[in-house]
Amino acid sequence: MALSKTARTMVAATMGCLALGACADDEDDTQPPRADAGLDAGGGDGGIDAGDAATDAGLGDAGVDGGADAGTSPLTSFFVTSDRSTTGNLGGLAGADARCQRLAAAVGLGAKTWRAFLSAENAGNPIHARERIGDGPWFNARGVLLAQDLDALFARTGDAAVFLDERGARINGQWEGSPTPNEHDILTGSDPAGRVVPGQTCADWTSSAPAPAVAKVGHSDGLGPMRNGAAPFSSWQSSHESAGCDNTAPRGGAGKIYCFAAD
Repeated sequence: MALSKTARTMVAATMGCLALGACADDEDDTQPPRADAGLDAGGGDGGIDAGDAATDAGLGDAGVDGGADAGTSPLTSFFVTSDRSTTGNLGGLAGADARCQRLAAAVGLGAKTWRAFLSAENAGNPIHARERIGDGPWFNARGVLLAQDLDALFARTGDAAVFLDERGARINGQWEGSPTPNEHDILTGSDPAGRVVPGQTCADWTSSAPAPAVAKVGHSDGLGPMRNGAAPFSSWQSSHESAGCDNTAPRGGAGKIYCFAAD
C-alpha cells in the first residue's frame, strides 16, 4: 500500500535525523523513572515493615531525584535502608546485618559484605559501630563519594542529597520539598565518634519496650526543626534519643539504619 505524502515526509525526516545521530526523545532522559514500593525485609522479631521510603521528592541541591531508580551504581558501598522497622527490635546486630545484606542483594550488591552502622553494649564488651564498617572509601547508590576514610566520615554532617537509600532515593526529612512523614531519624546507638552510648541501644537492638528504653539516632539530612543545620541536628550519627523502643515514629523516625560495605 502506498504511503501518504505526510507519512512519506515523516519517514524521510526520521531517516535523516538517525543518520545525523540527532533524533530527540519524547521524554527527558535526565530524569530517572519513579521508584517502586519499598523492599520487604521480612516481618521477624525486628518488626520490619515493607513501607515505601522512596517517594518521588523532586530534584534537590545535588540534582538527585528523590524517588528515582536509574540503576544502583556498582561503586555503592553505603546506603540508608529503604524499608522500615516499627520498633527498636532489629533482631540484634545479626538481624540488622542480615537486613543490610538482603537489601543490597536486591539491587545486585550481594557479593559485598554488609554491616549495619550500630553500636551495642554487649554485656560490658562494647561493640562500636565505627569498628564494624571497614576503612572506606564509601560511595552512595549514585556513585557519589560519602567519605574517603573514617576521619572524613565522622567529620561530615548529614545531607539529604548524599545519604540515599539503596536505590538512590532520598529519605523523608526536613529538607525543602520533602514528602511526609519525616523519617530522617536513623538508629545508631552511637556517639559522634561512632562509639556505643550506654543505655541507648534498645537493649542491643532486641527491645520493643517503651521509654526509658531508647536509642540514639542521627539525622540523615543533617537538619532539625525549621531546617536548622546546627549541631546536634546536623549529625548523621548522633543527634538525639528516640522517644522509646516501642515505636520508632515519634520525633521523626521509621526504624531505618545505615548500611556499609565492610570489604
